Amino acid sequence: MQSVNPNPPIVKLNIPELDVELFVYQLYLTHPQISGNKWFKLKYNLQEARHLAHDTILTFGGAYSNHIYSTAAACKEFGFKSIGIIRGERPAELNPTLTFAESCGMVLHFVSRKDYREKHTAIFIEQLKKQFGNFYLVPEGGSNILGVKGCTEIARGANEIDFNYLCCACGTGATLAGISLSLKPQQQAIGFSILKGGDFLLDEVKKFRMEYVKKHSALQPAENNFSINTDYHFGGYAKSTSQLLQFVNEFEKQHNIPLDLVYTGKMFFGLLELVKKKYFKKGSKVLAIHTGGLR
Repeated sequence: MQSVNPNPPIVKLNIPELDVELFVYQLYLTHPQISGNKWFKLKYNLQEARHLAHDTILTFGGAYSNHIYSTAAACKEFGFKSIGIIRGERPAELNPTLTFAESCGMVLHFVSRKDYREKHTAIFIEQLKKQFGNFYLVPEGGSNILGVKGCTEIARGANEIDFNYLCCACGTGATLAGISLSLKPQQQAIGFSILKGGDFLLDEVKKFRMEYVKKHSALQPAENNFSINTDYHFGGYAKSTSQLLQFVNEFEKQHNIPLDLVYTGKMFFGLLELVKKKYFKKGSKVLAIHTGGLR
């Protein structure tokens, strides 16, 4: 497998009618399988697992989880065994995501949706330890403080663009939290919720930020430098419409940048809608983080 490229290219979109400068940070080019923000979320978790002398990573995800896919690939590349706790019953035939995970050596363990909701409880985790032995646990989506730490490095890689706004898709809040902690005082981050009813993500981002600052007392991040737009979820997680599908296809044809229907398609659709609505001050530099995603 190929090595990780932590500094992928930034390109400017050629859309003459825009009254802002729009740049795309192609984070999906960090690695063919451990792409986008997934590498940044996993980076310090894998380092910590190695430091604690763990040889096995256990994590959680749905049947089409980018996180499961990327974690399986990362564990294979960096010499860890991996276990994926998958939401739902095992299908008669595995989809491409789970097939790839198994090909990387990941042990897939399917649990009911009811049991999956208990994944954060001590009782459930203890049961997993009895079944699988000792492991290093990475939460669903890689969303913990070490994941946030990795995400603080995302915006730093784009320092060549003196941007005013940074935009990214938002599913758990960890990526947005990490990004917001590393911005300059005059910069703002906007997360586009891919979840229906995603207003709760504001509190999640605040919790991640607060916990991170407690562990890094010398850090004095800017306050109120992030927001979450909840208008472009297209029905909720992993849901889409013909309008979104058409947009994704046309965007790739025009800019040669692939988007997915779960995360980046929704973010770019929403971002361009805001530009058309004059949300951003004329002449602003807007940086869109392409966080990757399976198609």
